[in-house]
Amino acid sequence: MKLLIVSGLSGSGKSIALDTLEDCGYYCIDNLPVSLLENFVSYIILLEKQTYAKTAIGIDARNQTENLLNFADRLDFIRAQDIDCDVMYLQAEEAVLLKRYSETRRKHPLTTHNIPLTEAIKLEVDILRPVAQCANRIIDTSKTHCHQLRELIKNHIGEKNQHHLSLQFQSFGFKHGVPLDADFVFDARCLPNPYWLSELRSLTGKDLPVIEFLENKQYVQDLFSDIVNLVERWSPRFEAENRSYLTIAIGCTGGQHRSVYLVEALAKHFQKSDLSIIIRHRELQ
Repeated sequence: MKLLIVSGLSGSGKSIALDTLEDCGYYCIDNLPVSLLENFVSYIILLEKQTYAKTAIGIDARNQTENLLNFADRLDFIRAQDIDCDVMYLQAEEAVLLKRYSETRRKHPLTTHNIPLTEAIKLEVDILRPVAQCANRIIDTSKTHCHQLRELIKNHIGEKNQHHLSLQFQSFGFKHGVPLDADFVFDARCLPNPYWLSELRSLTGKDLPVIEFLENKQYVQDLFSDIVNLVERWSPRFEAENRSYLTIAIGCTGGQHRSVYLVEALAKHFQKSDLSIIIRHRELQ
């Protein structure tokens, strides 16, 4: 079992770290009181090992100071339960944190009418010092933008080369409207239409007679190849920008024959890759 505790200064990127871990399959909990940490491990994680096999817990300075003072003892307890537990601590220079807060206009969790932002940052460093001293990995995000931080997190947990982009291929009929969530839309109405053959009219692009009809048309194969080339070339760029889904919508007049055939053929082609493939035929549902 893997437990990763994520802590650090407000504005240093803890939310981005937890979002990245969630995308990588971790069960994430933000701002768990340290006083509940041992009980959570004993009565939740250990009793539901399959659900919490990979868990990340965010801990910040809103915890009471006395609860953080014995943080090292709580780690010893967790590791004694045969749990692989690491601590990741994020920090940034004070000037950078001040600039980030001025840009976002968010309120620092420790600021009050008596404690200005600069003092709140210094106070937070002192409060979280017991956690920082236990950290396996300290990441300074002063000169790191969000995409670089995501890559650092993935490197730390060994997910650098893992694919997290899902390709969704969707067929639709133009007469029912274009899908609003599509990233790429291709028009298959220029291809030979099986609808005009009476023996194929009631069938769909998933049926063998329609498949054989379209497979023998050069224009159909040309469009198929062009879409494959475009997706293979550009999907890595979408994944590099931390996109979770890329939707390729293919439409014909009614969404029954040509678009369905192309979606099925594309999904079959890309299932050979290690990307997650989703198929949706809007008009057939």
